Amino acid sequence: MKENIQEIPAIAGGTPVRDTKISYGHQYLDEADYQAVLDVLKNGPLTCGPKIGELEDKLCRITGARHAVSVSNGTAALHIACLAAGVGEGDEVITTPITFAASANCALYCGAKPVFADINEKTYEIDPASVESCITEKTKAVVAVDYTGQSADLKALRKICDEHKLVLITDGAHSIGTFYDGKPTGSIADMTTFSFHPVKTVTAGEGGAVMTDSDELYKRLVLFSKHGITRNPDWLENVPDGPWYYEQIELGYNYRMTDIQAALLISQLDKLEMFKARRKEIVKRYNEAFSRIPQIMVQEEIPDSDTTRHLYILRIRPERLSIGRKEFFEALGAENICCNVHYIPTYYFPYYQRLGYKKGLCPKAEKLYEEIMSLPLYYAMSDKDVEDVITAVKKIAAYYAV
Repeated sequence: MKENIQEIPAIAGGTPVRDTKISYGHQYLDEADYQAVLDVLKNGPLTCGPKIGELEDKLCRITGARHAVSVSNGTAALHIACLAAGVGEGDEVITTPITFAASANCALYCGAKPVFADINEKTYEIDPASVESCITEKTKAVVAVDYTGQSADLKALRKICDEHKLVLITDGAHSIGTFYDGKPTGSIADMTTFSFHPVKTVTAGEGGAVMTDSDELYKRLVLFSKHGITRNPDWLENVPDGPWYYEQIELGYNYRMTDIQAALLISQLDKLEMFKARRKEIVKRYNEAFSRIPQIMVQEEIPDSDTTRHLYILRIRPERLSIGRKEFFEALGAENICCNVHYIPTYYFPYYQRLGYKKGLCPKAEKLYEEIMSLPLYYAMSDKDVEDVITAVKKIAAYYAV
């Protein structure tokens, strides 16, 4: 251990690298965002108005998808994607355990069984070979997660899904702005879902969307997100008896986004290129600094993914440290660097354990969980903020090196 007082971590009695706390993620709002929301509040309508169509058109232009369906949150997006895919009682849906629970819960909502495939130990994305090994005659769909914003290996997954006649859904909650093989996220899988939570690259406060090129899937997505009710004359099953007429033709849900949220998101999307550029700058600086520290590992990126990263994952090498992930996490907190962990494997949760899932299903994912934490990464971070994070990580890694 170092004897110079400047090298001692705050948790061991040294001085923190900064006086104020920095969180792992935070939204950025400007006057244009405030004005966009205010305009809707003043002039309306607050919901079911023109901002929804404007937003969906904008999402289609950004992603290259033919259709967009905006919804209340990313979980709702995953649910209606599974419903549109025809997932139902007795089916199986393959996904990764290293994700927010909604990526698996969406199968349960439909009466199906989530099946967990392991990850690639270098990229942390779902492993196509593991996906293929999980396929049975009950498999209906694959929900591949663009973990941290990096695209899943969609070429391999597309081939597997085509061979086995499965629906490919990409959970793109992390990846708006990412390109895969030259194409933007949202235009590749059968359906791609987005989340617009405040820690994501762009935000609507809450909100989500599903992108698809399929006319049939689009129809089902619209119906499932809006009570199964339609006024569309092309979708009606009976002759209207007046201009007020509408029909419920599916059992849908109230998953509508408001015009207030849509207005905010439209304004946020105007800044997407700016947000992307800053996030890439920060990731590049982190990678340069951390790749030279023998006590930690940097997430690898597949060549096909031009990534707009939502999360930056720091992975420790336990064999080169005298402390574990928990102690490293707490030491960063003492330096006023507030991290998070993404994610606890989904099947670790008591609810899933009661369904019969056991630890040991995905060894690579489980090992990853024991060694990772998410560092601060968001547009408004200053260069000093970034350097403070790097300094804190270096200090702790050096002090506890073995």
